[in-house]
Amino acid sequence: MTAGALPVGIAMGIWEIRNWDEVPEALVWFRGCVVWAVVPYYVIYSIPMLNMGFVYASAWSAEMTLEFTGLGSYQMAPMMVDLYGASEIPLSEWDGNRWIMAEPLGENGFFVPLEHADGSVVSVSFILACSALQSMIVFVGAIVALSSVPWNRRLRALFIALPTIHVLNVFRNAGIVWLTDNYADWTFMGLGMFDFTHSYVAKFASLFAMFLMALALFDLLPELHRHIMRLLQPVMRGFGMSTTESQST
Repeated sequence: MTAGALPVGIAMGIWEIRNWDEVPEALVWFRGCVVWAVVPYYVIYSIPMLNMGFVYASAWSAEMTLEFTGLGSYQMAPMMVDLYGASEIPLSEWDGNRWIMAEPLGENGFFVPLEHADGSVVSVSFILACSALQSMIVFVGAIVALSSVPWNRRLRALFIALPTIHVLNVFRNAGIVWLTDNYADWTFMGLGMFDFTHSYVAKFASLFAMFLMALALFDLLPELHRHIMRLLQPVMRGFGMSTTESQST
């Protein structure tokens, strides 16, 4: 998907240039969608206090879910910082700016390891990606950018999408922790339980959940469906598929 960003961006630019005098409304929506998705995510990522807040909330919600459902007794270890090109250190020893990300961090950035109640280590840690922020921000961008839709409908859609994604993500995180902790020796085609559940099962389930979420939102926001179908028209024509969408959308 990342590798496809450049050619898709170039194709969108060519499409916009060809329609310079009368830019399709769907293309304007897509521009806004990207802006409203990228800017909030970058702000959260670039402000360490917000970044750490999302990481902590993800770890705390998973721990509380495991405790509440009786699946184990866990606790959060002190937050750690993965330094770029160096080792991991406790947050208390990090002397970086807490309000502006002024230095690059390692792959894990800020993370919270999980432990058993007796202090023994669980081989799962929580990072910013565990917060489902990426999934939420996609829907934020897609919904907020619908400038032709009244704010009451946009807010209603946000109140449906964001809490639902958060709740599903809490169960996802708790499930990964429990399975990894209780089936540490399980393997499938060379994959351990964590890699299998996190990289395959959870991602497939997340994509399926987002698909169902989009279908539900199409009923509330038909404009969203119309814009997406308009953007897909060039692709569908390339595959010889006809569409019934109006050229004026």
